[in-house]
Amino acid sequence: MVARLSHQNASHRKPSLSLGIGMNSSWTTGNSAMQLTKKQTGIPSDAPRECCIFEYLYRDASNYKAWGEILLAGVPSQNDIAVLRACLESDTYFVAEQVSIPALYQELWEFGGPNCDDHALHEFVALRAASDDERKSLPLFGALSSLLKTFQAVTKWDYSLSPNFDIY
Repeated sequence: MVARLSHQNASHRKPSLSLGIGMNSSWTTGNSAMQLTKKQTGIPSDAPRECCIFEYLYRDASNYKAWGEILLAGVPSQNDIAVLRACLESDTYFVAEQVSIPALYQELWEFGGPNCDDHALHEFVALRAASDDERKSLPLFGALSSLLKTFQAVTKWDYSLSPNFDIY
């Protein structure tokens, strides 16, 4: 028997985590669902229990993509997602440097450096619950509430903060 743990809105880039019964962890039952306790999954005791993932990407004009995600403390509500989208240009785009999120375009530069296809904008993909694996493997970036306040403080996206502003 194999239990499959997956998260809602999972990215197509990540396979679901499979755990075989009989591993060096025991199962506990709660609310008629199979659950692993925090100690059994190996999650550090100082890691926040409730985390989310801010998923985003950089897509150049030739449609080459670099994907990114940051781990945030907190659980997003539908209202949080609506607030975030209202802050974005066309409900999707933002300047990563303006909100202190790691820019992703440099990942594409290894294939020839910056060129005329590069621009300043990143795309918001999702704000979703973090899996146990993500909570273990990603460093905590900050709090969801702080990130939302940072986005809300933006009154106009400043493309000049990106090194891609005026490349050519």
